[in-house]
Amino acid sequence: MSNVENALLEADRNLETATAKLFDLISIPSVSSDPEGKPGIEQAARWLCDELSGLGFEARVVETEGHPLVLAHSTDELSASRPKLLFYGHYDVQPVGALEDWRHAPFEPEIVEEDGVRRFYGRGASDSKSQLWTFIEGLRAWKTAYGGFAGKVTVLLEGEEESGSHSLPAFLTAHRDELACDIAFICDSDMWSPTQPALSLRLKGLLHEKVTIFAPNRDLHSGFFGAVAANPIRILSSMLADLHDEAGRVTIEGFYDGVEEISQTLRAQWRALSDETDLFDKVDLTGGIVEHGYSPLEAIWGRPTIDFNGVTSGNQGPGERSVIPGSATARLSFRLVEGQDPENVRRIFQRYVRSRLPEGCTVAFEGFPGSSAVTLPEDNPFVTATARGLAREWESPTVLKGSGGSIPLAQQFKEMLGIDCIVIGFILPDDAIHAPDERYDIERFHKGVRSWVRILDEIQKA
Repeated sequence: MSNVENALLEADRNLETATAKLFDLISIPSVSSDPEGKPGIEQAARWLCDELSGLGFEARVVETEGHPLVLAHSTDELSASRPKLLFYGHYDVQPVGALEDWRHAPFEPEIVEEDGVRRFYGRGASDSKSQLWTFIEGLRAWKTAYGGFAGKVTVLLEGEEESGSHSLPAFLTAHRDELACDIAFICDSDMWSPTQPALSLRLKGLLHEKVTIFAPNRDLHSGFFGAVAANPIRILSSMLADLHDEAGRVTIEGFYDGVEEISQTLRAQWRALSDETDLFDKVDLTGGIVEHGYSPLEAIWGRPTIDFNGVTSGNQGPGERSVIPGSATARLSFRLVEGQDPENVRRIFQRYVRSRLPEGCTVAFEGFPGSSAVTLPEDNPFVTATARGLAREWESPTVLKGSGGSIPLAQQFKEMLGIDCIVIGFILPDDAIHAPDERYDIERFHKGVRSWVRILDEIQKA
């Protein structure tokens, strides 16, 4: 029996123990956006550090101005020809929300058989504790079979991804040399279907902006001044409505500067994938707007967008209050494609708002620095090796897809460290990510672990 077969057998033999350890990790309430979650964050970081140390890594918890990261390096003596691999995951989770909305306790995972599927529930079950645990268990199985790793391995586990990763840039700068590698794997993505794996090679950039329009006065009686005073809700609503034309295009001057048209080759690939996916069967798109000339998949993966995430102003209470509010606020998200600079998009959006501001009114903006779009070529040798490994395990071709989502870390790795990232994962759309009864299943976890063994084997052979 070959070493890789032994590694796969080890992943099979160790499944029960690996699952029990995963449940221990999910049981830790590591909520990063809640100050009360700090003890859970610290506990999870120490727990992961101990696990990696037990696997033979030199591991430590690195404190930051925010939440700690776990950084670990393999200690194998390797030749210079062996690849340097970095594996990233995040151990923090979203808040639970209302407990009464959960049918299963958020931090007490157990296996529940439903419709022939062995499933488990818990906050972080899919996003992203199961994800990171697949590659740790894959590395464990590999080392057991081979006596060492397939290359120089670095593991980086973050504790504030769900709350903005604000400490990450400073960490990357301070640990640049330690993080040097040939390729990074970000395990925080989805499959194409329950039986077909995928790699996300195109990630959109992301920018958030909060805009508040202030009238010259505080709240006013609408009976006295409704016919004559400036109303921030009307002003803001008009601005938002005019951000898109009837064809679904953004109207801000300069918004599409630098944006290249989707190539005919890529459009043909994506339209073929559109025929295969049931993604749009799961969501009712009635009433939505797709930019004219593009399919829904092309719009999601290849075109920049502006979305309204929240609007608030005036009377929000249960009773009537006839008031002209003194201010109105909107939160927007911009999903950007290659060729767009987030700060330039911020500037031209603010210019658009100011150009439509009535005399006497003022405006305030708030937002963090954005991230640019990231694309990894399909012919990258690590991409082709990873795709082969996934296809072998799942016995189905690996889909090389785009994404409407954003992973700022990928852009930071690329721009700050010069590292390309392969975005991989085993999440499904119905895993209730960020929602009550977040879930995962044993079979996907098991095949995820085996997938990493296959990937390491293909990298070693490349």
